[in-house]
Amino acid sequence: MKNYLLLAASALFLNPMQAQQPATNSDKILQGLSDIKTIQQNSLIKNVPLKNIGPTIMSGRVVDLDVNPADPTEFYVGYASGGVWYTNNNGTSFTPITEKAPTMNIGDIAVDWNTKTIWVGTGENNSSRSSYAGIGILKSSDQGKTWNHAGLPDSHHIGRIIINPNNPDEVVIGVTGHLYSKNEERGVYKTTDGGKTWKKTLFINDETGIIDLSIAPDNFNIMYAAAWKRDRKAWNFVGSGNDSGIYKSTDGGDSWTLLTTKESGFPTGDGVGRIGLAVFDSNTLYAVHDSQFHRDKKEKDLNEPDKLTKEDFKTMSAAQLMELDNKKLNEFLKTNGFHEKYRAQNVKQLVSTGSVKPADLAKYLEDANALLFDTPVIGAEVYKSTNGGKTWRKTNDEYIDGLFYSYGYYFGEIRVDPGNVNRLYIGGVPLVKSDDGGKTWDIISKENVHADHQALWVNPNKPGHLINGNDGGVNITYDDGEHWIKNNTPAVGQFYAVNVDNQKPYKIYGGLQDNGVWMAAHNARQDQSWKQYGAYPWKELMGGDGMQVQIDNRNPNVIYTGYQFGNYFRIELDKNEKTYIQPKHQLGESPYRFNWQTPILLSSHNQDILYLGGNKLMRSMNRGNDWTAISGDLTNGGKPGNVAYGTLTTISESPFEFGLIYTGSDDGLVHLTRNAGGNWKLISSSLPKDLWVSRVVASSHKKERVYVSLNGYRWDDFNTYVYMSDDYGNTWKNISSNLPISPVNVIKEDPENENLLYLGTDNGLYVSFDKGNSWEAFSKNLPKVAVHDLAIQPDAKDLIVGTHGRSIYIANIEQLQRLSPEVLSSKVYTFDIDDVKHSQAWGSSRSRSSETFEPNAKIAFYTAKKGSSTIKISTHNDITINLFETETDRGINYFDYDLTFSEKGKKTFDKKNKNITLKEAPNGKYYLPKGKYTIETSTNGGTSKKQFEVK
Repeated sequence: MKNYLLLAASALFLNPMQAQQPATNSDKILQGLSDIKTIQQNSLIKNVPLKNIGPTIMSGRVVDLDVNPADPTEFYVGYASGGVWYTNNNGTSFTPITEKAPTMNIGDIAVDWNTKTIWVGTGENNSSRSSYAGIGILKSSDQGKTWNHAGLPDSHHIGRIIINPNNPDEVVIGVTGHLYSKNEERGVYKTTDGGKTWKKTLFINDETGIIDLSIAPDNFNIMYAAAWKRDRKAWNFVGSGNDSGIYKSTDGGDSWTLLTTKESGFPTGDGVGRIGLAVFDSNTLYAVHDSQFHRDKKEKDLNEPDKLTKEDFKTMSAAQLMELDNKKLNEFLKTNGFHEKYRAQNVKQLVSTGSVKPADLAKYLEDANALLFDTPVIGAEVYKSTNGGKTWRKTNDEYIDGLFYSYGYYFGEIRVDPGNVNRLYIGGVPLVKSDDGGKTWDIISKENVHADHQALWVNPNKPGHLINGNDGGVNITYDDGEHWIKNNTPAVGQFYAVNVDNQKPYKIYGGLQDNGVWMAAHNARQDQSWKQYGAYPWKELMGGDGMQVQIDNRNPNVIYTGYQFGNYFRIELDKNEKTYIQPKHQLGESPYRFNWQTPILLSSHNQDILYLGGNKLMRSMNRGNDWTAISGDLTNGGKPGNVAYGTLTTISESPFEFGLIYTGSDDGLVHLTRNAGGNWKLISSSLPKDLWVSRVVASSHKKERVYVSLNGYRWDDFNTYVYMSDDYGNTWKNISSNLPISPVNVIKEDPENENLLYLGTDNGLYVSFDKGNSWEAFSKNLPKVAVHDLAIQPDAKDLIVGTHGRSIYIANIEQLQRLSPEVLSSKVYTFDIDDVKHSQAWGSSRSRSSETFEPNAKIAFYTAKKGSSTIKISTHNDITINLFETETDRGINYFDYDLTFSEKGKKTFDKKNKNITLKEAPNGKYYLPKGKYTIETSTNGGTSKKQFEVK
């Protein structure tokens, strides 16, 4: 690009850190959880509530189910990052039971239904880019009211838990282990004392864990374990290896023997991927295998043998391309979405001059999604053994296409009907069933069932009764998949991004993992009444994995959003139009690299200007119709691998000046341009290296100020990295301060109070009132769930919290914005009180069955110390009409005043106001008449007054 310069950053005062941080020690992680509890108890804002507003209909990823065999209407559901939920009415409603647990990240659950003891293996057993680590084993003996940590804190991800049906203290657990790093705490572990002590009974190596365990239904001693070698990095995922295979124990998991030898008939070698197990009896078992061995070279489509494919151009010479029929070449170019400027005559001209090679036409199409789906692996295959695993035979002659694609690491669940050895089920992108022992397969997931199936329970006593857990929640069928019930009442949506517009009522927008992009009014009802009137208040804008959303502030009908890997659209709701706007590289150039969560940003200076981050920063001056790269590569250049890497993750433009732009990348670089891309400066040289830049935020209060948060999750580094600069990033200040250890996903500056910051981590939400010198937990009603994004509606003074596991929360932040240094240094301070509109209906009810209509004035006040406070309500002429004593915490407190007179206050009022007659309400209370009143709050030797009016 013209005048493009990449300038090295000047020396900064922080000490540079090593390129790769080691995985965080489990003791440090557990200490961090203890620190969370302390900071929550001492928080100035521990009484400020957050309210969950859903949505629920799209749900979130289920990882496991445990069903009461004596009563299948009672079961537990484990959501990947939304905790464990319980139902005893067949999924009509659910109750969360891990609200007080130290993590919401679930891998597997197992219940001893005789004693009601619940075991939870924390850390999702899939290996997705959003599979969060856990802290080992949790155990509850009181149906989830309380939880004890039962060991294995460095396991990170749990594959399966098996309880001895005859001895609830004997438990065997398959540990998958760290996702992004090597570790020793993986393999099979066994306890015989209820989790007090553990013995490792199978260990393969520090890269191979156990993804599945299964026992013979009639013999606990006969047990099978599926070992899985996998290695995920931010740039590459290897989901197979020599050490993957199936092991057997005949002594209840005390010792193990490898079954899948070269002579066994089961695949061996580098291509052996994830394995799922289903045991029918002591001799008969099935295994579903995600084979990463490559297929034979794909043959041409027999129906269109002359049709050009991408593969043709990889080996084609320039002379061969020049001889192609123009009509045939144009058909390929148009069908594959090449820019209209690339047509047969133009392409041949470029090839003839040597500026483009035939292979560039294939390369032009090689984006991350294409590479993901084009990988020619065998994929799902099923094997059966009838001699206890000694030998195996493959059940399917044909490829089971469309089930695993190239990401079978995300699935791997197979079930056999306990009453029919030939009836099998596999969960993948659809849910499939076989009635002939795995020879042929039929799809049984219908229109009411989400794709991506993770868990399945088959009723041993009622054929055809299935409970299914998928990326869209829970479904139940009683006719073997012909019809399904949807059981989505928990708010467990996994949001990546949230945003708001300026309408009244304002709308909230959000992109979710595998559940698209949705929007609704912020005050939309969140209950089941929509089934009665036929319209769910949240509406889907886009499918796929929902990503960031930008709304034109001039016209809320114009929305920019999309799905994974930079596939963005301009949606014009009033025209019912969607326009694909992803920037495309020039033919002959290396394809742009787009992150899974590609960042976009509408310029606050001109809403026709849109920025989008690939490995370069793209700018459109006309709403995404045309694009220009205004930078070179703002990353370290990527790395060899099968995951898009070396990409931009965050963009921020200063509201003070057009073209003052910051970018952050997934490989740890932060850049600045002060002239709209004319030249760029690297400003992250002194920050920790190679970490994911989760946010860069240009301040709206000071032009020179910028905030940066870094995230080490993809190194299994759970330390907290947050920084601020007051000189455009020339020097940085670490503002992680007293934050408990946890990866940081988002930092946001308050638009009114420059000292006020909001921060979301993998374990909750925090607030600072002094620009990061100290932090307070913001946790009332919010469990320890990952907070991925934050948005502020300035007129409503609402903070919108997008969580990755518990949908969306809203908190009113007006009182937080008023906590200035002066207020914080006072003994007591009463916040402004909203006026109240008088009603003759106060104290009455519409019918005997309806509730009494009670008015309320919420009194919010700050106290410097914990103690007793007095709240006095007086008339404008200083008549005390009510007086309350209440215990208060240090920080913000709330008191609900029902606008009544005390008995003493009424007598005094009547005596001094002969011309006003108070009327007794139907409920026997006397309410304030119209007029002005004073609230006086007293505590710690201080007093604060505020007026409000009953109008």
